[in-house]
Amino acid sequence: MADGEFEGYGGRYVPDPLQEPLEQLATAYDEVAGSEEFQAEFRDLLAEYAGRPTPLYYARNLSDRYGADIFLKREDLLHGGAHKINNCLGQALLAKRAGKERLIAETGAGQHGTATAMVGALLGLETEIYMGKKDVERQEMNVFRMRLMGASVNEVTRGGQGLADAVDAALEDFAENVDDTHYLVGSVVGPDPFPRMVRNFQSVIGEEAREQFRDRTGDLPDAAVACVGGGSNAIGLFHAFRDDDVDFYGAEGGGKGADSSKHAAPLAKGKDDVIHGMKTRVIDEDVEVHSVSAGLDYPGVGPEHAMFRAVGRCEYTGVTDEEALAAFRELSETEGIVPALESSHAVARAIRLAEEGDHETILVNLSGRGDKDMETAASKFDL
Repeated sequence: MADGEFEGYGGRYVPDPLQEPLEQLATAYDEVAGSEEFQAEFRDLLAEYAGRPTPLYYARNLSDRYGADIFLKREDLLHGGAHKINNCLGQALLAKRAGKERLIAETGAGQHGTATAMVGALLGLETEIYMGKKDVERQEMNVFRMRLMGASVNEVTRGGQGLADAVDAALEDFAENVDDTHYLVGSVVGPDPFPRMVRNFQSVIGEEAREQFRDRTGDLPDAAVACVGGGSNAIGLFHAFRDDDVDFYGAEGGGKGADSSKHAAPLAKGKDDVIHGMKTRVIDEDVEVHSVSAGLDYPGVGPEHAMFRAVGRCEYTGVTDEEALAAFRELSETEGIVPALESSHAVARAIRLAEEGDHETILVNLSGRGDKDMETAASKFDL
């Protein structure tokens, strides 16, 4: 499997002006990111700034209720409230070493934008965030946090005013300002080297979880579960287990339901196509991209996930808005842990697996916490 290619998926489908800067980024990543000096600085920041390692938590009450041992990898406890900080620290360090003065990023739920603003402040880099208008409206607190840390937030009003449109705007900015700007892509999407670079920065999730699970149980989990939008938290978890006898399950944004034309599930219900510089799975044109969670509201997915689907390594299914909201409330009530709505999709999928009874131990990546989703949840629940 060549760099940037995943069994026919991935690649670099971009205009000529972006070919050279992407090749330069790939070369810089390959030469710098594996060095002892870079890795030492990266690992120090992961520990002292981000708060790693994150705990592996046995959800006793949830396990008792559903008859399987359910463990949560607590990425929600990281600085900023989500796994996004892992990748942002890695890419920002790389940008700083390459002499870049400016960071740009796209964001949906605002967690990646927040993490980018954090590292921009930390490393003294000018930071500009692109965010769809509808996401700005439902994630106002994260918008405030980004601005509080000195980042500019550009409200994107084109198209569906969501994550895909924010990506388009960020790509245009990058094309115009490649000399001094690093586009800090937030997921395992886009042209090479972004999918493999983000995966490797996020692989700390699975590396820790694998060691923690062995120490805790003496074995590996029967199943690993994560939500999938672009797919960085899922690949970050799966990567360490890819050669193990561990079943993978990806929970996509099922939106309004199986028969609805409003969802965000390109792996379960999409087609092969090219989007945002990569060949991957995308949602049909007649589908309105929708999820109750802004972070899953994307019409494509990382090419490595498309490969996992094609070769049968991972089962991807849509989790509806209703199911995700029910899991959001259930984890809150049973364990006192309020998950992000994105992560709630993974919790819902894990509950379904436990009910089916085919897996005794289930590892769930709790990729973020639900502080940002309080207004959405309050509008759905009569408490």
